[in-house]
Amino acid sequence: MRNILGAVLGRDGWTWRSHEVKLLSTSSGDTVTIGEISYQLKTPRSPELVPVKHISDSIPQTVAQHLRWIMQKDLLGQDVFLIGPPGPLRRSIAMQYLELTRREVEYVALSRDTTETDLKQRREIRAGTAFYIDQCAVRAATEGRILVLEGLEKAERNVLPVLNNLLENREMQLEDGRFLMSAERYDKLLQDHTKEELDAWKIVRVSEDFRVIALGLPVPKYKGNPLDPPLRSRFQARDMFYLPFKDQLELLYTAGPNVAAERVSQLLSLATTLCSQESSTLGLPDFPMDNLPPALQILNVFPMLSSQQLVQRLYPYNSILGKEGRTAVEGVLSRFELLDGRHQPAPSDVLSVSSSRDVEHHADVTLRVADKDVTFQVPAGTKELRPPHSSPAFISTPSHAQLLAEMMQSHMVKDMCLIGPKGCGKSVIAREFAEMLGYSIEPVMLYQDMTARDLLQQRYTLPNGDTAWRPSPLVTAAQEGKLLLLDGVHRVNLGTLAVLARLLHDRELALYDGTRLLRWDRYQSLKEQLQLTDQQLQERSIFPIHPSFRVLALAEPPVVGASSSKGSSGAQQWLGPELLTMFLYHTVTPLSRAEEISLIQGLTPSVPKEAVEQLLQLTHSLRKTNDPTAQSLASSLSTRQLLRICRRLSQYPEESIAHAVNKACLSRFLPSLARASLQKNLANCSIEDTPDSAEHTRSHSCTVKDGVLTIGSVSSPVYNPSEKMKVPDVLFYDNPQHMMVMEDMLKDFLLGEHLLLVGNQGVGKNKIVDRFLHLLNRPREYLQLHRDTTVQTLTLQPSVRDGIIVYEDSPLVKAVKLGHILVIDEADKAPTNVTCILKTLVESGEMILADGRRIVSGSHAHAQGRPNTIAMHPDFRMLVLANRPGFPFLGNDFFGALGDIFSCHAVDNPKPQAELAMLKQYGPNVPDATLQKLVGAFGELRSMADQGTITYPYSTREVVNIVKHLQKFPDEGLANVVRNVFDFDSYNKDMREVLIGALHKHGIPIGAKPSSVNLAKELPLPEVKMSGYWTTNQGGNARRKLLCPTETHPIDIKGPVFLRVQGYPCNRQESRALSFSEEKAHWQIPMNEVNIICDVTTKDGTNTHKHTQLYVATCNPVSLYAMKERGETIHCMELYDVFPRTISGVWQPFVTVAALGSPLDGQVVLHEEQSNTVLHLDLVTGAVRRLMLSQDSDQPSTKPSSWWSSKEQQGGHKMCRDFAHKNWLLFYKEDGNHLEVLDVLEGRVHSISLPINLKTVFLVAEDRWLLVESNTNKKFLLTKPMHMGAEDSGVCQLHTITEDSVSSGHGASELCVPQMLSCDQLPNENLSVALNQKIVSPNRLLADTGSYAQVIVGFPDLMSPNEVYTFKRPVDLSEKKGGEGGGHMFFRGGLRSSSAKQTNCVSLLSANQVVRAVPPYQVPLKEVYPKDVTPPMAAAYLEVTDLNSKKVKYIPVPRSMTVSPYTNWLSKVSDSDVILAGLGSGGVVTVDMGGYVRLWETGLDNLQRSLMEWRNMIGTEDGRPIQITVQRDSGLDVTAPKHGKIDPNNAPHVGGNQWAGGTGGRDTAGLGGKGGPYRLDAGHKVYQVSQAEKDAVPEEIRRAAREMGEKAFKERLKEIDMSEYDAETYERFSKAVRRQVQSLRIILDSLQAKGKERQWLKNQAIGELDDAKIIDGLTGEKAIYKRRGELDPELGSPQQKPKRLRVLADVSGSMYRFNGVDGRLERSMEAVCMVMEALESYEHKFKYDIVGHSGDGFDIELVRADKVPKDNKQRLKVLKVKVYKECSEGFYSLKTSRIIVKNKADYFADFAYCGLFLKHNSRD
Repeated sequence: MRNILGAVLGRDGWTWRSHEVKLLSTSSGDTVTIGEISYQLKTPRSPELVPVKHISDSIPQTVAQHLRWIMQKDLLGQDVFLIGPPGPLRRSIAMQYLELTRREVEYVALSRDTTETDLKQRREIRAGTAFYIDQCAVRAATEGRILVLEGLEKAERNVLPVLNNLLENREMQLEDGRFLMSAERYDKLLQDHTKEELDAWKIVRVSEDFRVIALGLPVPKYKGNPLDPPLRSRFQARDMFYLPFKDQLELLYTAGPNVAAERVSQLLSLATTLCSQESSTLGLPDFPMDNLPPALQILNVFPMLSSQQLVQRLYPYNSILGKEGRTAVEGVLSRFELLDGRHQPAPSDVLSVSSSRDVEHHADVTLRVADKDVTFQVPAGTKELRPPHSSPAFISTPSHAQLLAEMMQSHMVKDMCLIGPKGCGKSVIAREFAEMLGYSIEPVMLYQDMTARDLLQQRYTLPNGDTAWRPSPLVTAAQEGKLLLLDGVHRVNLGTLAVLARLLHDRELALYDGTRLLRWDRYQSLKEQLQLTDQQLQERSIFPIHPSFRVLALAEPPVVGASSSKGSSGAQQWLGPELLTMFLYHTVTPLSRAEEISLIQGLTPSVPKEAVEQLLQLTHSLRKTNDPTAQSLASSLSTRQLLRICRRLSQYPEESIAHAVNKACLSRFLPSLARASLQKNLANCSIEDTPDSAEHTRSHSCTVKDGVLTIGSVSSPVYNPSEKMKVPDVLFYDNPQHMMVMEDMLKDFLLGEHLLLVGNQGVGKNKIVDRFLHLLNRPREYLQLHRDTTVQTLTLQPSVRDGIIVYEDSPLVKAVKLGHILVIDEADKAPTNVTCILKTLVESGEMILADGRRIVSGSHAHAQGRPNTIAMHPDFRMLVLANRPGFPFLGNDFFGALGDIFSCHAVDNPKPQAELAMLKQYGPNVPDATLQKLVGAFGELRSMADQGTITYPYSTREVVNIVKHLQKFPDEGLANVVRNVFDFDSYNKDMREVLIGALHKHGIPIGAKPSSVNLAKELPLPEVKMSGYWTTNQGGNARRKLLCPTETHPIDIKGPVFLRVQGYPCNRQESRALSFSEEKAHWQIPMNEVNIICDVTTKDGTNTHKHTQLYVATCNPVSLYAMKERGETIHCMELYDVFPRTISGVWQPFVTVAALGSPLDGQVVLHEEQSNTVLHLDLVTGAVRRLMLSQDSDQPSTKPSSWWSSKEQQGGHKMCRDFAHKNWLLFYKEDGNHLEVLDVLEGRVHSISLPINLKTVFLVAEDRWLLVESNTNKKFLLTKPMHMGAEDSGVCQLHTITEDSVSSGHGASELCVPQMLSCDQLPNENLSVALNQKIVSPNRLLADTGSYAQVIVGFPDLMSPNEVYTFKRPVDLSEKKGGEGGGHMFFRGGLRSSSAKQTNCVSLLSANQVVRAVPPYQVPLKEVYPKDVTPPMAAAYLEVTDLNSKKVKYIPVPRSMTVSPYTNWLSKVSDSDVILAGLGSGGVVTVDMGGYVRLWETGLDNLQRSLMEWRNMIGTEDGRPIQITVQRDSGLDVTAPKHGKIDPNNAPHVGGNQWAGGTGGRDTAGLGGKGGPYRLDAGHKVYQVSQAEKDAVPEEIRRAAREMGEKAFKERLKEIDMSEYDAETYERFSKAVRRQVQSLRIILDSLQAKGKERQWLKNQAIGELDDAKIIDGLTGEKAIYKRRGELDPELGSPQQKPKRLRVLADVSGSMYRFNGVDGRLERSMEAVCMVMEALESYEHKFKYDIVGHSGDGFDIELVRADKVPKDNKQRLKVLKVKVYKECSEGFYSLKTSRIIVKNKADYFADFAYCGLFLKHNSRD
């Protein structure tokens, strides 16, 4: 005893203190006196339990006062509660008291996992019998020890009341039947009874020396459970705040004798300020006062160290505080002159590390600080040291070297924690640090639901069935002197981590089985005092902690401002005052760009240099930005990911960086904002995402040849497994996209990566992986994760056999052992805290299993042969599958948590082509058209899901199932089969509308009836008559044969200029969704409302480009639109810069367009008719060239004044484009006498001079052209040599054509001008059908105003007279003026002054049809429509003259939605509101003046074929009742088919197998039944009910339902006092946003579902057996179950408050004034309506208010948060108020938002958001 207190009393500094601590020896025993209070010492029974070496040399006065108070309470027999801020001070005072008074201690660190059994009694099995072992509280009570309970606020509620009676009355009933009784009562009983009697009654005496000292934090200031009032009342409390300034100062002077006194006091002043009440009201965590002494020890060795850097280690304010907090701390730092971070040098490098000679287990480390070298001693490990900079795997950079040097300084005095974002190299630095100092590393991966037991000790069973405790890796590391790596401190619960506080502060630990670990020096002095050997102390369960033992924690940065509870997002503010006292903190700063480059080039030397430069430019630009979306992307590009990308680039240098970056960020599944941000940053760093040109040409095939697998361009040897049956084999149809994914996977697989595949459901992730492993011939272990996966189930499955617990290896362990591939499916379904244990396995190849075994990577040679280790097989690999993060999967964000330790691959639904190819393999007999429709519809639904319009992402899996069904049952209609997928949504009205819309758009006729066929009515054509002859005069008479001179010159080309070709999505709608008509599809061109459609042309598909191309030209301004017949994009080229400005009505340009053919595909020639401008456009590159046909065509041909002076337009220039596909065009001027032939390929113009003035030209063949003279309408045939080369200046000959009519008396005077003349001939069979005679001859089809069609037989090849056959019209079209039909023509029927430019007449030779677009007034509407039917409002009618069926029909073209205001100009384009062009063989395309493109099918054969397909898609529902037949083979056949009896009365019979002529029966002859020999109709009504009729609901029921709905609606209106007019008004706004409201509510629901998700509650008395507690179950404990329940919010975490939303609406006058222009007021009202409807019934989640602003004010209240509108009437009132508040012009919006955001702070809310609805010309 004296040698403990000798030093204490020999100190003279004690005498002047007011309280002395004295030790007096008297005859009655030793006494301790503090001040005037004495305590008689007793000799302890177990002296090894008395604390040693806790009393310091000098006891500060405050501590002495605390000790005196405890002694008073001890003498009174009261239990004490020491309360105070976090830190070791309270525990240290308690231990000092116990050491002074020589008391034995029972210490318990309470945690949230502490249960009653940890305090009272625990059962253990010995020799097959369960015994109760007393725990700390019972031991302390019976043995008279002091029970120290630390961390009362950590224990869960209702655990500690177990002790209430023990504290109050010193009584307790034990589980084994014994009863603890207080000493007084026991002694009283002993007077009347013997001890044996009391023992027989199992009464045990509680020692009078038993006391409880509880240590706790004040809650609510700190986090934790508040004290239970009954428990609190049983303690006496003492506040132990930090030591006073003076006492602390003295302590610090002794800790740092070399440090200037002023500096010490400045540091202490800072600490005291940050612990003050004021700083905690600012929300600053307490400064860890107890860490100042170790910090001063560092300063003592390094006096040149900057104070600011030191403070950063103690109090990393940059990581834990927001901007305001940081400013506050820096203010205090500057106040105490500690802001010296910039002036003082930091240690820059570790120069040498060598074993220390004089102190065991230490090393001498030399650091370079500025220009000085400082050597000092630090603890070192048990292995040999390694000099710095000697590891090949660690590339040192200046910042890492500095970090390691700083860590050496901290390592001298205390444990450390490294904070840094994931993937920044924390683990690597830790490993390098450990190797330098010769430490073995013990990695412990922390996870969220880790318990204190997992950290310290776990139970297991011995082979004989006895229960025992196995120390955890943490405990063995402490005993063996390893470096304990706690990975993921930010994840684990603070209540669990608290059990380590004593280990970290004092290096002492009490374990569950009673073992105690003591600090090395305390252990040694205990050994000396008690004169015991190590062996004897170990028998008493006391072990030393190795002096070298150190803890290094790794954590991700705390999220400033996040709540401290572990949300599902995982981001939290974990670093609080308690953790601050445990470690010194070092932040791993992100590497600078130069450092990162050198690091990457050091580790991957062969990576292309410019690739690294670009990558790092991108990464650093993302890291530096203030944009939070971009910063979140930066976390995906951690140093670890960059290294992975570079390893891959060094192996495959040809790969694009953009591909690698997109893969690392999983950009496919990023929200649109983040994706756009990434693309923008990629573009800024000039990283082009070059679509691999080789992509299309490369074969994506896979072959296995000679044991080598090749996928695409990557090869790998095929594996030779020992377990063949585990290699997966799966039905897999190769398609290019999946092959590309597999090629990508193989690249990473060969680089040794573990793979993560992320995608929506049903995109084939499992199939790809199984196919991949099948090709590689790799055996697979499969593990499916789910909500209840725990760390234990991932690794081992415990079970009990013969009373002994055995662990079954999970697939993970098997795969590691055997080198199989572990496929982890649904990884996002398991909590991320579970899956994160995969990190150590992937990174360091190490993992500790629940049974004590450990997986080590095979590279560790020491692993072999060690007990309890499993060496990881070199072939082991993980393939992880997960759904994409986010709604609607509601999984956990596996990618966010662990994405950067895997190589990630996004698996998407196959692209349309690939998907089509794959579906063809699943359904070889399903028609292509059907597959294309399915692929299109599902593609659209997926893009809707990406945009968030619908929630469910429809996948390939669903399409495959549909196709399989159609393949097996081809008669079932597609419209029926798709319901197999979409019936899930049939009860959700909005969703159903969206789906039906999308399916109809792609022509899947869901909901259509087979009878809804709306084809136009056919009228008979008049008889064909031979009407005359055309004779080509070619005799020797030179007068008749005119020669035309030709000259050739090259084109003068100006340009090119490059214009932007803009792509717009083509919203193509199939028109045959609900009914079948001639219209196939339609879509809108994205033109503005003043544009005028001029021309449309088509170019038939070739072998390379299957689809027909459509080109539409517009003027005002001049633009060109190009689109494919089935394409998804419309390309637009605006040419208003090329043409002079258009002045309305003055110069009205008119453009025609010609599409060129191969090899100039995708190029067009544009011709403006008035200025004769010829442009050559390339729509791929955007190049525009002007072609100058003649030398003088620069100047306009007429004086400008004439443009508007003459009423009648000048004759324009025309272009003939019939042979544009051969790349030549012909130009002429009306009334001119020149023809100019432009050969685009050769770049030449052949100019032909004519002796006549032209009216029009028809190219009837490539070398024969029909010319019409301008005034006389006489016709000439020009023949020219086929090739007009310069060398062969061939002469063109002009022949006159004479026209003779059959009856020369009729109409010979008037020569017709053809509107259309075909440039090719009708096929012979068509010709024969048309003329009703078998005939083979050249021919041409002609149309003019007087005939439906004319066939000229023999023209232009035969010189004999050519017969003209005519289908004559009853009335010439030109005589039908627009009088009576003017109403349909947008008020302009009578305005027509000149003939229109477009004739709108085409011939479809293969279909034998002439199609023209005619205005409604030229249509015999009375014949087409019955009397009682009003004809539809049509823009025009398509007149289809069919020469096969001899019918004509009129198809109405719907009116355009919008039309340009320039009606006069429009009327010059076309007679009707549409223009027309032929489309392929059997159809036409029309474009109306509103820009609506419609495709029509007119050919009869095509129509019939389409109708068949359409009906098949609906399904052949023949209406027969379905019969269920069970065939039993009874040996007797059912009666054979027979005629049946004849009923003499011929009464109708239905069914019955008896009468002939019945219906719906069996075996007899009749109708509508089955099995009869033949059909026999007895003239009765056939009973064959159509299916539709059966399914239909009777009309009266429907009516009743309707009436009921209306009645309820009216009553509801009455109830809320709303008129029907009001209801309609409200409905108008509500309807417009119904879909958006639906989407919003879906998202809100999902938020709620995620928030409400229940958790596992452990330690329950009922529920499911908790695997972790199996042994406790064996021993008979009760609380071994777990069950799902709502987890109470973690204590101290802020309560969940509703989110606050404030909506700011613009109610200024301009909203009202300009509403007519752009609908802004209505849109803003719809938005307000949407907010109110979407948030209805979410008041507990969201509190919102709506405020208006205008010129009159900025806080006009529309909706108050406490009074939100409850029904439609109140909502309408808000909308009305919004309209009525339209005041003077508003320009207050920014001011408003500023004030409103300020006011937001006044509300209590979890989250506040302010949204603004502004008009778009806001002036501020």
